[in-house]
Amino acid sequence: MRVARPTDEPTDESTDQSIGEPTGGEPTGPPAPLRPLSRNRDYNVLWTGQLLSELAFEIAMVAVPLLILAHTGSAIQMGIASSVLAAVRMLAAIPAGAIADRWNRRAVMLICQGLRAVGMGSLAAALALDRYSYWHLLAVVVLEGVLGSVFEPAEHAALPQVVPESQLSTAVARNAARPYVATLLGPSVAGFLFSVHPTDPFTVTAAMLALSAGAMTLLRLPAAARPDTGEADRGMGGEMAAGFRWVLRNRVLRTTLLWMMGTNLVFNALLVIILALSHEDHAAPGEIGLMMACLGAGGLLGAALAPWLHRRLPAPVIVLGFAWLAAVATGLMAVVSGGVPLGVLLGLAALFAPVANTTVMTHQLLVTPDGMRGRVSSISALCSSGAGALGPLVGGVLVARSGGGTDAVLACGAALALIAVGTTASPVLRRFPTSSGQAQE
Repeated sequence: MRVARPTDEPTDESTDQSIGEPTGGEPTGPPAPLRPLSRNRDYNVLWTGQLLSELAFEIAMVAVPLLILAHTGSAIQMGIASSVLAAVRMLAAIPAGAIADRWNRRAVMLICQGLRAVGMGSLAAALALDRYSYWHLLAVVVLEGVLGSVFEPAEHAALPQVVPESQLSTAVARNAARPYVATLLGPSVAGFLFSVHPTDPFTVTAAMLALSAGAMTLLRLPAAARPDTGEADRGMGGEMAAGFRWVLRNRVLRTTLLWMMGTNLVFNALLVIILALSHEDHAAPGEIGLMMACLGAGGLLGAALAPWLHRRLPAPVIVLGFAWLAAVATGLMAVVSGGVPLGVLLGLAALFAPVANTTVMTHQLLVTPDGMRGRVSSISALCSSGAGALGPLVGGVLVARSGGGTDAVLACGAALALIAVGTTASPVLRRFPTSSGQAQE
């Protein structure tokens, strides 16, 4: 299928304007009342399908290491599987956006979920027949990583097609709650199912992915707004390059991507350091688990508050406020005892992360043409996953070089303080565009 794509790319001058300015034309009369998101059928189908996808991923990513350890006890094989998953997700993120922009997004999501269900189902069948193979497991991990990376930008780009602009920030905030729900539920469900029978986590994962694929069959997406420019097909490579050019030439997008990369890198390093600090303080395993649960609970609460705060605070206040709050909370982590007090501070930092992400992602969706949204989403995912992969390594190095968790936490606090200073000094972030349409329920 050949799809025409927009040729006009943004310049710094054309993309720094506020969202939602009137474009002229004849008045069209009072707008029709909007349905609440709770009654938006297609949004709920999309949200539910992605929630099932994220829950399935979290269950599988705990069950896979448990399965390897149960069969071989090899930490090396477990590490290889985790590294392979991270590598293929990063590599697949590059063409994934072009696929979401080039082909029918509903079909892309349906095929991805269906094939993921088949892969997990094949692993469950092999275990039921007592035919475990590490190479089969690796093949399923690769399939999961590639198809999961392709599914996500298609789902992200489809959101503005089913949600009105004035409700987009609320929808983005509700979407931000899904990973926290999956993170809170997935690992415990995986551990319970595996204790019943090693086959069960993969059977349940396959069923969830099949249900997600079924949800995609019910999704109705309007025709994508991709103008016919009459250009010859540039191919996948040309389309990917066009996506990178779009981001690089948009001053707001490229600045926020750098900002998010830096923040994510430090936070992922901080989590490793916090675990080391808790070990130094001889925190019990249950206390460490509760501490990490505070992180998920804070993020979930923040996602619930995000629509309310987004309606009441200007975008620059949210962006700057999150940067400084994260720096202060991290600095305090160096002076409190490990375990629950540390978890409370982690939860406080996580509380405002979804609020800031909602502001940034809403702007990204509104200023990006429909035919470019998949690629911009995949570039954002690539930057985020790169920071997520590098962060734990940085955290481990800081702990080893500093000789203890406290100094490493202070280093993270200093890094976040520098990011906060840079955020305040940046004209782009200090004047981050505020959307004209208020978020509505």
